[in-house]
Amino acid sequence: MHDLSNEALVRANAFSDAEKDAVYRAIETRRDVRDQFLPDPLPDDLVRRLLSAAHAAPSVGFMQPWNFLLIRSRAQREAIWGAFDKANHEAAALFSGERQQAYRSLKLEGIRKAPLNICVTCDPDRAGPVVLGRTHNPRMDAYSTVCAIQNLWLAARAEGVGVGWVSIFHETEVKAILGIPERVEIIGYLCLGFVNELYASPELEVKGWRRRLALDDLVFEERWPDGEGRHGG
Repeated sequence: MHDLSNEALVRANAFSDAEKDAVYRAIETRRDVRDQFLPDPLPDDLVRRLLSAAHAAPSVGFMQPWNFLLIRSRAQREAIWGAFDKANHEAAALFSGERQQAYRSLKLEGIRKAPLNICVTCDPDRAGPVVLGRTHNPRMDAYSTVCAIQNLWLAARAEGVGVGWVSIFHETEVKAILGIPERVEIIGYLCLGFVNELYASPELEVKGWRRRLALDDLVFEERWPDGEGRHGG
C-alpha cells in the first residue's frame, strides 16, 4: 500500500503578527454570557461556520464522539428552562448568607433569551469498544468533546456571537426532553446569540464571586512540589 503520510504534510509556519493577535484576543476576551443576548436569529451560514469549527477539534483516536443538537423552538427552550429552574433552586439552597444572595442575583436567562441553544453530547460507542488513546482513560472521549466546545466558543467570539454554558440541571431530565439515548452523555448545554456588550473581565470576577488565580502559582517544573497544594490549598 502506498504511504501517503509524507504527501499529506504541509508547512507548519507561524502565523503573522496580526493573525496571532487575533487568536490571542479571542482567547483573552471570551466570556460566558448569561443574560445579554439579543433576540435576532443567527444566520444559517454563521451557525454552520461555528459547527465546522467545533467539528475541527482534536479527538482521541480521531473518534469524533460529539453530536450537536440545535434547539430553536420556544416550547423546547421553555421545557429546558423548567428543568434548569428546578435545579437552580436546589443549587441556591446549597449556599448561605451573603453567598446565597449573590448567587440569586446572577441573571441566568440565556436559555430563554438566546435564539439558539445547542446541546453538545458525547457518544462513547462512536469508535467501538477499544479506542486508540482511550485504553487507559475512559474519559478521553468526554475531554475531546470539551475541545469541540472550546473551538466553537472561540469561533463565536471572533464572529461577535455570545455563548453561555448551562450546567445546572439533572441530566436525566434534559435527556428525556430532548430524546437523547441513555448511553450518550451531555457534555455541554450552550446558549448562543448576538450580543452588544461583554464584560471586560469574567462576570464572576467583576461581581466579586471569585478572583483569577495567579498563573505563577499554578505552574510547577518537573514534579509536584513537596507539601504544595496537596489538599487544594
